[in-house]
Amino acid sequence: MLASTFFFSLMNVCIKQVAHIPEMEVVFVRCFVSMLLCFTIVFRDKLDWKGSNRKLLLARGIFGTTALYTFFITLREMPLGTAVTIQYLSPVFTTIIAIFLLKEKVMPVQWIFFAISFIGVIVIKGFDNSFSTSILIIGIISALSSGFAYNMVRSLKEKEHPIVVVLHFQLIGAIFGGLFCIFTWRMPQGWDWFYLIMIGVLTQLGQINLTKALQLERIADVSIYNYLGVIYALIYGIVLFNEHYGWAAIMGIGLVLFGVLLNFFYTKKQHEPDNMMSVEE
Repeated sequence: MLASTFFFSLMNVCIKQVAHIPEMEVVFVRCFVSMLLCFTIVFRDKLDWKGSNRKLLLARGIFGTTALYTFFITLREMPLGTAVTIQYLSPVFTTIIAIFLLKEKVMPVQWIFFAISFIGVIVIKGFDNSFSTSILIIGIISALSSGFAYNMVRSLKEKEHPIVVVLHFQLIGAIFGGLFCIFTWRMPQGWDWFYLIMIGVLTQLGQINLTKALQLERIADVSIYNYLGVIYALIYGIVLFNEHYGWAAIMGIGLVLFGVLLNFFYTKKQHEPDNMMSVEE
């Protein structure tokens, strides 16, 4: 998950560099490049690319593509650090959705931790007029869609090869993105091609590591590491894009991270016996 977060953080920088290109075009190129890399591995390892749990694979692809498209919109309209912070509410949604889909338990005190994170979002928006409420809602939709996608990945544990799971996400993203590109295509220029290709490559590296992590551990235990992406985004935003964050924005981001960290350490403590048993087995 640490490797996945790092690769995705670099991907975000590349996306920010092509903010002038329509979002669905970036979705198409990103998914198309990663799809080709997936097919290369699938054929090399002689895997069944179609999979056997097609409804779950389709759902994972649809939710993943929705999350991707809406996240790209927020990257264009928000400061990098803010956009990533909003999107990284996904571990909170992931844990909540897992209650209903995977029957995982959430203790009452964890809802307090979740509330702290959402209060952080409110603080960010309340003191930042650089983006509209509608953009904030789009960011929340992105995080919610990611939560559903992560649960689909978890549901496919031991049912599908990680590369097959990643492939279906990229395949569906390429199909939907390609359809939109028929009407909105804008020819990339110069360095745009480099950034677009790197988006696809970094996506592949991030998705493979993310899928492996979600299939090896409980969602609540590993999804927390996604939040390191906020730190990366703040650094990249300040150094590369000359972004400035006021005290209120920093406080809001801090509240989001604080709530998630509280939940992480609480969950870790509650499941220490299970983790030890897992190692012994």
